[in-house]
Amino acid sequence: MTSSERTRKSMADVLSGKHRSPFSRFLFVGPAVIASIAYMDPGNYATNIQAGAGYGYQLLWVVLMANLIAMLFQALSARLGIVTGKNLAELSRDQFPTPVVWGMWAVSEVAAMATDLAEFLGGAIGLSLLFDLPLIWGMAVTAIVTYGILIFERYGFRTMELIIGTMVAIIGLSYLVELLIAPVDWGSAARGLVTPVLPNGSALAIAVGIIGATVMPHAIFLHSGLTQNRVAIRHEDDRRRVLRYSNIEVVVALAVAGMVNMAMVIMAASAFNQGHSGVAEIETAYVLLTPLLGTAAASVFLVSLITSGISSSVVGTMAGQMIMQGFLHFRVPIWLRRLLTMLPAFGVVAMGYNATDALVMSQVVLSIALPVPMIALIIFTSRQDVMGPYANGRLVRLLSYVGAAAVLGLNFVLLVTTFGVTVPFLEG
Repeated sequence: MTSSERTRKSMADVLSGKHRSPFSRFLFVGPAVIASIAYMDPGNYATNIQAGAGYGYQLLWVVLMANLIAMLFQALSARLGIVTGKNLAELSRDQFPTPVVWGMWAVSEVAAMATDLAEFLGGAIGLSLLFDLPLIWGMAVTAIVTYGILIFERYGFRTMELIIGTMVAIIGLSYLVELLIAPVDWGSAARGLVTPVLPNGSALAIAVGIIGATVMPHAIFLHSGLTQNRVAIRHEDDRRRVLRYSNIEVVVALAVAGMVNMAMVIMAASAFNQGHSGVAEIETAYVLLTPLLGTAAASVFLVSLITSGISSSVVGTMAGQMIMQGFLHFRVPIWLRRLLTMLPAFGVVAMGYNATDALVMSQVVLSIALPVPMIALIIFTSRQDVMGPYANGRLVRLLSYVGAAAVLGLNFVLLVTTFGVTVPFLEG
């Protein structure tokens, strides 16, 4: 019996009352942990370093807002899978007109490539800095390691949950160490967390990048697939309990991811904002960390970056496979999926484009693509013919509309300013 089969049996025993233990809830932990790695990928490193270095603690409120939006939409995605037994891409294929389905798939594939660009480059940058390798060789090593981990997917969901969970723990502990080392101004950090401000147009671009790096399109698709057949549900009492466990897991997992993101901004603010505010690249941040905070801080930074790049690349490939299968009812070998999504990253490096700039721009692309799964998710989770008694209530609908409107509004302002239209409140 595999670990996944044992986990599924144990969950059934918990739901039936045969197994009672204070630790039994941990059996239901997994989907949100996997999804949470998308909120700690190398794209976050790039945007958070720029936010902290350039604006100190002022953009922490953006990280908090993005994390709260992420919690809501990941909880809705998990609910969709648990209630319907289908993932978001499958429901979109079944419910929307064919032209809409093709359009959604195309946008989602672009988002998947932008996601993999950030994740793949991040791991490669970390490996190239750690072992003094050319970036292209770091990418090759990242590709091999990522594919090696993906092979474990054949052993079932629990094995991947444990592997990704271990990597989440490494990233979280790394940034706990960084906060203990960095000279943090906690008063300024607290004010930045609750004081919404966008000093100028550059801050807006970074804010949209933070949104794109935090609320991830592929994670919204993926979470519904991770929950759709994980637990054998016999009746509605089982479903309600599974939903309750799922909501708790989402809050905890995304809270950890949010704290890691805040720690990235805080570390960059405390290390670079005074005297090195122009730091905008991961490589530069690593080089400066040694004289500013010591060798330990620089080493821990690299360990977390490599772990983030590899684990998020694994999760991105899983999501891409699920998106293609859901929309097109077509599955490609995992090695081919891995090859297709990493080609843009190799192209960026081959053309000599700045890696960190590519990371930041990939997050802007993700933020532009994000409304597609967000709007689809709101539509399905609000429909009683899809969700039955578990359809969104008025408050949840209102919050989801506000979250989607915030993302759409930021995207609109970014596009307007990108094309040279002046926005008065961003002048100066």
